[in-house]
Amino acid sequence: MPSAQDPFYVVKDEIQESIDKLQSSFHQWERISSDSGERVQQTKELLASCESIEWQVDELDKAIAVAARDPSWYGIDDAELEKRRRWTSTARTQVGNVKKVVGAGKEQTGIASASGMRRELMRLPNAHETDRSNLYTAHQANDDFITSESDRQLLLIKQQDEELDELSASVERIGGVGLTIHEELLAQDKIIDDLGMEMDSTSNRLDFVQKKVAVVMKKASAKGQIMMILFLVALFIILFVLVFLT
Repeated sequence: MPSAQDPFYVVKDEIQESIDKLQSSFHQWERISSDSGERVQQTKELLASCESIEWQVDELDKAIAVAARDPSWYGIDDAELEKRRRWTSTARTQVGNVKKVVGAGKEQTGIASASGMRRELMRLPNAHETDRSNLYTAHQANDDFITSESDRQLLLIKQQDEELDELSASVERIGGVGLTIHEELLAQDKIIDDLGMEMDSTSNRLDFVQKKVAVVMKKASAKGQIMMILFLVALFIILFVLVFLT
């Protein structure tokens, strides 16, 4: 959710304050007699304020349109954009209603007396000065808004650079672990190869012994084999007696 320090809300609060003052002046305008010089002066000031506020709202709408091109870049979503558009639409409607009523009242009032008109003409420069002051304030607020958005973009770019640096460091660490695992696998593969060679050598020696035994057994006669078996049985009996009976 955007914070209260969002440039949009700073400008929005300033515009809302101007709208509140406009409505307060409008209520005072309604209580003034329609044929008085004060009402004519108040009418001009109200219309000037309406134009100034409408200009500020239009500038805010332009900023919203810029943010709508890439909401994620500005840290907002579609719901927030729609909320901002609704507010500017409501503000424009409020100002438009005041402007419409005041403009209609100006037409109904007609032309004031010569002396009253002269006084109004003398006061007009002050109204224009007020208008220029409001326009300057609006321009200044818009410049501050743009500057804040630029600072925010720079901050986002800096954060993205830091995240990319961290990602690069993580990739380098993973690469180092991968190389270590590769070296360990090569070492284990060598050990397995050596073990296989030893097993082959042992198997060859065992085959050689078995062949020798077969040759010896083949050369021995049947009688010699029987004598050997009897000797082994006798030896087994002697060992059994010595171990279990003594």
